[in-house]
Amino acid sequence: MLRASLLCSSTSITFTPIQLFNPNSSHRFPRFELSRPVSALSRTKCHLSLLRARGKSSFLTRSTATDEAVETSSNSGLDLVEVGFLSGVHGLQGEICIKPNTDFPDLRFSKPGRRWLKQQLLGQDKIDEVELVEGRPHPAQKSWILKFRGLDDVDQVRQLVGATLLAEDDDRPELDEGEFYSRDLVGMRVLLKETGQLVGTVANIFDNGGNDLLHVLLDSSMEVCNGNAKTNQLVWIPFVDAIVPDVDLERKEMYITPPKGLLEVNMRADDRSKKERRQLEWKERKKQQKRLIAAKKKLCEMEQKHVFDGLRFGEKSQRNLLADHILNVNSTLLQKALQSIDTSSKRWNVTEEINALRARVSECNLSVSRECLSFDASKENMGDNFSFLQQGQNLFSEGKVSICLVLNDHENEEPEGENGVVSYLHALLDEEQRFIKEEDRACVPLVIVSPEHTIEALQKLFQDNDHFGFESEKIWILKEETLPVVCSSPEEPKKHKILMKSPWEILESPVGSGGVLSILASHGTTDSLSTLGINYLQVHSIETKPQPSQHYINPMLVGFVSARGAEIGIQVTEESELKNLEMTFSMKFLKRLKGKIEFEAVMKMNSHVQNVEKEWVESVPSEPNSFEFRSDIYRVLSECSSSAKICLMNITV
Repeated sequence: MLRASLLCSSTSITFTPIQLFNPNSSHRFPRFELSRPVSALSRTKCHLSLLRARGKSSFLTRSTATDEAVETSSNSGLDLVEVGFLSGVHGLQGEICIKPNTDFPDLRFSKPGRRWLKQQLLGQDKIDEVELVEGRPHPAQKSWILKFRGLDDVDQVRQLVGATLLAEDDDRPELDEGEFYSRDLVGMRVLLKETGQLVGTVANIFDNGGNDLLHVLLDSSMEVCNGNAKTNQLVWIPFVDAIVPDVDLERKEMYITPPKGLLEVNMRADDRSKKERRQLEWKERKKQQKRLIAAKKKLCEMEQKHVFDGLRFGEKSQRNLLADHILNVNSTLLQKALQSIDTSSKRWNVTEEINALRARVSECNLSVSRECLSFDASKENMGDNFSFLQQGQNLFSEGKVSICLVLNDHENEEPEGENGVVSYLHALLDEEQRFIKEEDRACVPLVIVSPEHTIEALQKLFQDNDHFGFESEKIWILKEETLPVVCSSPEEPKKHKILMKSPWEILESPVGSGGVLSILASHGTTDSLSTLGINYLQVHSIETKPQPSQHYINPMLVGFVSARGAEIGIQVTEESELKNLEMTFSMKFLKRLKGKIEFEAVMKMNSHVQNVEKEWVESVPSEPNSFEFRSDIYRVLSECSSSAKICLMNITV
């Protein structure tokens, strides 16, 4: 089986094996039908990017595949479809449990009527008609309990364990506009919308939970790998509106607009046997299971066992969602954050710290006017400060500086709208007067830390604009650091339980600008930048949407830090105080820091759900009931020794 992955900000999980077939073959294959609709609404959740780290392009996604039902024919000529398999006897009255293979269990199992059982007898499939009397969900398992007419004792139904239950295909529900059954998509021709060129044929549909993936058998005419024609190649194509905008059921055709490199990057590039690939996939799955076990153990040690309640029920995609949430909890940071709840020392004040730096009379303090930030500022206007600008420009052009943009846009549901952070970033990158010159960008690594809901829009922005002159393998788009929200209970002041947004989602809140340091360390980005020869990281956090003329990403700060041999440089604007952060760090300091950050626990009101006597109950507070953890990047100043050099650049109007 072909291994595929999607690039986003989460960790890699390999796909589970699924059965593939060649629709162009002359052999007769069973038709496939997904037991749930492929919804156009669900085709918007895929985070796709061809931005590559360390020169490698990959796809990362989590495996949430469900087996698809194989259509069968009986001697009566009826079209039948598999809806589940009988897994065990229930009780003493002839009832039997069934594991569903359908997303319509109410229709398939609770409606009395004719059904069929398929069993193997002497190596041959044998199909017998039965009558379903009643069915009900199992109260404690993800299964149903069925009762068939004429089967009244344990010995009779025990012989049916392992059989497959079939139902009439015509009973499947009518779908809304924009929804499709996978059997209607399998075998479709896939064409490029722009040119009409045949790409291949849909061989299978794979459900990864958040969206569906098309497994497409490439046409032999496609030359997508180093200009050479490839045969029998299968590629993954996300079934999302942005990539598959048009589906014509009547003509059995779909038109795709794949991002540059999508078809090339996820083709199988090795000649390993199917057995070798499956062994590798098995190892990856076992490794993921071990990671989940270790994460659960950590949470148990922190007395957070209640987080696992949702793993015992729900759809597979929901349980996988909870598993992902558990894996994403940074237990080390959470433990440190919990300690901040009981800290009784005086709250650290950012403004006071900056004012103390301003009060120094030192060569490490510099005041410049806003006009000096422009890239075409003249030597006459800048005076002695012109040398800092020149030194900064040289560092950028020599590939010694990396830029980190921290985008904060949590409340805006339309990041690409007129006031969205994506639109603002587009304008910023397009204007050389406010950003480094395009000819210097190829040697500048770019790190973007963003809320999860804006990542897909950012990836598309860079793809559509040829990465704005940056090299794609030197771009990292990372999800911001978040931590679980914990309860505040007067009855149990020492026990702070993680709150659940739903049975399968942990309630989380963003850490703030300080989380950037943790992200860079945990993702290995700091080490990657050092490997590229980077000496300084310039961090810009856009907390508000300033006017275009107000925000500059300028090399003067890093030039000033370099000239003074400092470890940290801070740029503040008097009129906006500390709303928009701009800091420069030496890579040596970041390595020494190792992602350490300090937290402040903030009381908030948060609705959540909780499991009370096996029932999930929503709790809506009327007063602050929980702690959210915040970290300000300025708090790194408390980690600095008294001998550390800190440069402060004040921007005056």
